Amino acid sequence: MEVLFLVLGAFGVGVLLLALVVGEIGDLGDADGPFSVPALAALAGGVGFGGAAAASLLPEDLPDAGRAALALAAGLALAVPLAWAAVRLSRGLGDMPTAPTLTRHHLVGAQGVVVSAVPAPGYGEVRLVLAGQQLKFAASSDTPLPAGTPVYVVEARSETAVHVVSTAPDPDPGGTGPWT
Repeated sequence: MEVLFLVLGAFGVGVLLLALVVGEIGDLGDADGPFSVPALAALAGGVGFGGAAAASLLPEDLPDAGRAALALAAGLALAVPLAWAAVRLSRGLGDMPTAPTLTRHHLVGAQGVVVSAVPAPGYGEVRLVLAGQQLKFAASSDTPLPAGTPVYVVEARSETAVHVVSTAPDPDPGGTGPWT
C-alpha cells in the first residue's frame, strides 16, 4: 500500500516539475485557481507522500481497507494545505509587479556626465544613470562639451543616441569675461 501512495506522490512531483519547466499543461480552467496544474500536482503529491507516511506508521493488524482509509485521510489532511499554498504561490508569482522595460522615451530627463568630449557638430559619449544603472550613449550637443561636464538629456534621437545640454554652472554669468 505504501508503494501505491509513493507512486502517487512521485507522479504529483513529476507533474509539478514538468509544469515548471514546460509551462501550464493543458487547459484546466483558471491558471492559478483550485484546478490549476500546480494545485492538482500539490494535491496528488500531498496525498501520495502523506498517505505513504501514515500507512507506514499505522499498525499492521488493522484491516487493509481501514489502513487505506486512514492513510488517505492523513494524506488529504496534508494535501489540502499544500494545494492551497500552491494556489497562493502561483497567484503571487503571476501578479508580481515588475518594472517597465526601459525605452528611448525614458532617456529624456536623465542626467549624466560626458565621458568622451562632445564636439559641436558630431557625437561624443555620455554616461547616464537610468533605473539605478550606469549606461553609455552616443551624445550630440549644440555646443562643444569637454569630458567631465554634467549633462541633461533633452532628446532621445535613437535607442543609442541622445541630445544633451550642459548642467554645469556658467563660468561667466555676466558675460564680461574672456568667454564672451
